[in-house]
Amino acid sequence: MNSVSTESKQKTGAMNLNAAVIRIWRQLMKCRYLYVLALPGFLFLILFKLGPLWGLLLAFQDYSPFKGIAGSDWVGFKHFIELFESANFYTMLRNTLIINLFGLVFNFPLPILLALMLNEVRHELFKKLNQSIVYLPHFLSWVIVASMTFFILSTDVGIVNKIFKSLGIETVPFLSSPGYFWGLITSQSIWKEAGWGTIIFLAAIAGVDPQRYEAAVMDGATRFQQIWHITLPAIRTTIVILLILRLGHIADVGFEQVLLMINPLVREVGEVFDTYAYTQGILRGKISIGVTVGLFKGIVGLVFVVTANYIVKKLGYEGIY
Repeated sequence: MNSVSTESKQKTGAMNLNAAVIRIWRQLMKCRYLYVLALPGFLFLILFKLGPLWGLLLAFQDYSPFKGIAGSDWVGFKHFIELFESANFYTMLRNTLIINLFGLVFNFPLPILLALMLNEVRHELFKKLNQSIVYLPHFLSWVIVASMTFFILSTDVGIVNKIFKSLGIETVPFLSSPGYFWGLITSQSIWKEAGWGTIIFLAAIAGVDPQRYEAAVMDGATRFQQIWHITLPAIRTTIVILLILRLGHIADVGFEQVLLMINPLVREVGEVFDTYAYTQGILRGKISIGVTVGLFKGIVGLVFVVTANYIVKKLGYEGIY
């Protein structure tokens, strides 16, 4: 009797499994063109995001290119201990956090403000022209931005210091003075990326119901009151989500930007985790140290994202999950 009952359950389970497979297959065939459209994205995710995760094992090995991952010696958390005990660790942590804090305070709000200003422009041709102008710096490489900075602010050939000399004012070592480095990095990021950052906010603003503005006008609301009570609340979710995602990169600083701007005179305030990983992993061949730094940055970013999302949801806003 028990064997019959067991056999019946097995047949029922097999039938349910077959039905589930058929149902999934029909769903796939129904949306097959959408899946084909998404296929390049899935391949990119697998090849360039998920595949390289095997390389994180190097952080726990004394990796040797001749032995490979399988043949290299396992050392546990040795490289993490070396990183934390490094004389430069707290300097790098300070520089990374301060540069990112400057970015959050100054660079993050500016695209929102710029998007609000562009949204208020009523002349379409003038609006599109301004959008094109503020988008343009995003497409310039950091090499070009660093070169422009050199020709504007350097002590010898910089335009600003040449003007100072012509006016009898003492030249200012903008590029070699530690006191200017953090502000300089932040200013470059603002000039290059603020305009590009307006795209998402302009798209969010475009989704606001125009009837809400019409009702506000009938109630006598000014333009500023419409922005404060209608536009900003409507894009609040977008702002919060982008802020959370930005916190995920709290341990990241633009590697190429800092590498091009750093020099021995400002290394004390310019050395960050990205440049340290490059120096140790590429220039000195300590690949495991470079991977360790990258893994540490990823863990810090994950902690910030999870914590920020938890706080945001506790406050009653919509998080990223």
